[in-house]
Amino acid sequence: MGRAFEFRKERKMKRWGNMAKTFTKIGKDIAIAVKAGGPDPQSNSRLRVIIQNAKAANMPKENVERAIKKASSKEQEDIKEVTYEGYGPYGIAVLVETATNNTTRTVANVRSYFNKYNGSLGTSGSVAFMFDHKCNFKIKAKDGIDIEELELEMIDVGAQEIFAEEEDVIIYGDFEAFGSIQKYLESNNFEIISADFERIPHETKPLTEEQRVEIDKLLAKFEDDDDVTNVFHNIKE
Repeated sequence: MGRAFEFRKERKMKRWGNMAKTFTKIGKDIAIAVKAGGPDPQSNSRLRVIIQNAKAANMPKENVERAIKKASSKEQEDIKEVTYEGYGPYGIAVLVETATNNTTRTVANVRSYFNKYNGSLGTSGSVAFMFDHKCNFKIKAKDGIDIEELELEMIDVGAQEIFAEEEDVIIYGDFEAFGSIQKYLESNNFEIISADFERIPHETKPLTEEQRVEIDKLLAKFEDDDDVTNVFHNIKE
């Protein structure tokens, strides 16, 4: 198994702790996708995947439809995706992905969290090089599926690592391969359960239990912020 498998298996990064937070994130994803590719899932491949993510998160269908309708209207605020980079205490690299309608507010909040917990906000590119930007898909396994054979078939569309996870199959590829992997899965009638993007650290850094308690306070502040969609770090679990 490769690095993506080990990262997924060992990571214990806090997931969104409540349904409202998850729905807010999906709502922003819908707004961004609709603005970029229109409100019709049939012609907007990114929106199709987000709708599947909503289904996997048990988001009611009427909520999804309402979010698409709002995203298509004049009342929809402009939402920008911005990534902030910095260092937490003990030299831990942190990447904070946001979706915001007010970048002035968001950067001020992100900077204040770093400062409060003995970290520092860095410049663009200051820590991103320490991570690989990957896309991942969770699909429903077909009867009799051969993971190794599927991996060989999907190399040409950008898949790099494929493995089973309980009754499902997980596929990892480079960030840029998202579209080609999605197209292959849909054209070959695989059911996409969910899809996302991850930042996988090249190397991880061990911390003591006391150090981890301190940096967890910083990570919790990011994760509680409504503008923040993902937080990645290079802590060894």
